[in-house]
Amino acid sequence: MPWCELSCVLPRDLADAVSEFLEAQGAIAITFAEDGDEALFEPLPGEMPLWRSPRLTALFELGVNPEAIQADLAARFGDKLTGWRRQILADRPWERVWLEHFKPLNFGRLWVCPSGQSPPDPNAVYLTLDPGLAFGTGTHPTTALCLRWLAAHPLSGKSVIDYGCGSGILAVAALVLGASEALACDLDPQALTATQENARKNQVAARLRCCYPEAMPQVAADLVLANILADALIALAPTLAAHTRPGGWLILSGILESQAEAVKRAYPGFAFRPPAVEDGWVLLAGQKQ
Repeated sequence: MPWCELSCVLPRDLADAVSEFLEAQGAIAITFAEDGDEALFEPLPGEMPLWRSPRLTALFELGVNPEAIQADLAARFGDKLTGWRRQILADRPWERVWLEHFKPLNFGRLWVCPSGQSPPDPNAVYLTLDPGLAFGTGTHPTTALCLRWLAAHPLSGKSVIDYGCGSGILAVAALVLGASEALACDLDPQALTATQENARKNQVAARLRCCYPEAMPQVAADLVLANILADALIALAPTLAAHTRPGGWLILSGILESQAEAVKRAYPGFAFRPPAVEDGWVLLAGQKQ
C-alpha cells in the first residue's frame, strides 16, 4: 500500500522528543540522515551519534493527516523545526530497491555482483551479494580497499578471520578467491544472518563459521580483516593481534588519513606497508613479526 512520509530538519537535542511525539502519532518508522556535509565519526561505547542538525523522516500509513501533525509539531517545538517535506510513497518491494543502484563492481580479478546479475567477464572470479540489513556492498571506499587487497594477493589455502563482518563480503570474497576457511564475527545478529546467506549463495558456506565476539575461539589466522572504525580498531588491538599468527597479515580499514598513525601505533608488533588511500580513507596492511 502507499505510505505517507513527513520530514524536517531539527536540532540534535530535540531528536528524542520529536521522535517520541511522532511515534505517539502513529509513525511506523523514524530515521535520521545528514542534511548537509557535516562529517560524523565513530561514537564512544554506548553512544548513538547524530549530526548537529539531522533530517528526521517519519513514515506513516496513508490515513494520517500530515498537515495536522506538522501543525502540532510547530505548536510544540516552534521554529526550531525547519525544511519541512511531505510526500506520498508508492508501495514498492523495498528490500530490493537497493538493486536499482548496485551494479557489478570490479576489484581486479574479483567482481562483486548483486543477486540476479552476472559479471561482464564470465571467466572472472565473482561474488554474488545481497547485503540484506547489514553493511557492506563494495561501494564504500573502506570496503573497496579491502576487496582490492584481497584480489591482489594469493589466498589459496589461507585461514581468514573477518572481525566486524557486516554483510560478510570480505569473508566470502576471501573464500571465493581460494582461502581454505573463514571465521566471521559481528555483534549484530542481522550481520551474521546476511553473512551466512551470502556464503550459501556463493557455495562456500561449508568453509565459513559465524559467531559473536564473546564466542570467538582462541585461534590465530593467516589473515585477519577488520573494516570497522579507527577508535574500535585501537581498542581491539590486543584482540586482533592475538588472532593473527606470526608472519600473518592484518588488514585494517575504516580509517581516515588523519587517524592512520594513531592506529598504527596501537599495533607495535606489526610491520606495516605504505597505506592504500581512496577518497580520504586508508587501508593499513601489516605483517606480524
